[in-house]
Amino acid sequence: MSAHIRPDLDAIPAYVAGRTQAGVVKLASNETTFPPLPSVAKAIAEAAELVNRYPDNAAVELRTAIAEFHGVEVENVAAGCGSVAICQELVQITCLAPTDEVLFAWRSFEAYPIVTRVAGAKAVTVPLDGEYAHDLDALAAAVTPNTRVVFVCNPNNPTGTAHGRAAIERFLDSVPTDVLVVLDEAYFEYMRLEDQPNGVELGRTRPNVLVLRTFSKAYGLAGLRVGYAVGDPAVITALMKVHIPFSVNRVAQAAAIASLEARHELLERTDAVVAERDRMRAALLEAGYRVPPSETNFIWLPLGDRSGEYGEASAEAGVLVRPYGADGVRITAGAPHENDLFLRFATDPATVARFLG
Repeated sequence: MSAHIRPDLDAIPAYVAGRTQAGVVKLASNETTFPPLPSVAKAIAEAAELVNRYPDNAAVELRTAIAEFHGVEVENVAAGCGSVAICQELVQITCLAPTDEVLFAWRSFEAYPIVTRVAGAKAVTVPLDGEYAHDLDALAAAVTPNTRVVFVCNPNNPTGTAHGRAAIERFLDSVPTDVLVVLDEAYFEYMRLEDQPNGVELGRTRPNVLVLRTFSKAYGLAGLRVGYAVGDPAVITALMKVHIPFSVNRVAQAAAIASLEARHELLERTDAVVAERDRMRAALLEAGYRVPPSETNFIWLPLGDRSGEYGEASAEAGVLVRPYGADGVRITAGAPHENDLFLRFATDPATVARFLG
């Protein structure tokens, strides 16, 4: 007799990461192509010499560094094994009954429906608007007495679109104060909006607002898995109760602290990524593609039911991109030579005729 497994898990898809293939350029996972700075690499090496010891389960030194960076108290900060782990913990602390609802736009970060269903809660989705951005009015209108948490991915993954501060403020003010609103700002460092939103600032006077950030993207620590949340102490205390012990490892904590200390040098790199992102978008627009403005380190091609075929054709041309069902294709802004290889495929007259003709 086999072990008893929850039968509903059969209907829950596993998280699917971007493909990796030897000898092929990978622009499928929104990674940075820059390696850690020497000071960060040194911190990693030194921490690795102590991996026979458990890390600080409460990540006090890291949380203190994050708190100082944002001008908040350490009680306002939680650390996690990537911000996606905190997403799951947030559903755990807010949802108990099968009727409890987790609300988010779609298409958005694909972990949201997974962590919701793993927790046994009900996922409620609202379509993106015609510009592939969050329809904030529709999202606010979808809040019900059963809504426990709302995820707002801003900028949105995988479409790259973002709302400015004024729009986000209007939305936050329209949501009941007993509903937790999670501003997922994993790509915050790549935004260049004039009306730049900052969830940490927006949440200072709103106890029901929590912000997620990560060291995986602009800070280049995707392989070490460390993210964090900034929010009301009551929410942070609840997160600490469901936190998997020691899940933010010693090396990750040391690397994140060193990255914060070197943040000015690290974040200068984002300008180069943004320049490549904008260069790619301009070339694709000129070739005839529809490409929404992006505030991330990737671009989105809404190719509909041709998305999978496009992904395979790109892989055959030597570049792995990320198709999303029948919605579109996400392409990371990589190193210039990697982007050039993709653009040669994408703007080739044969490719344009095949997919846009």
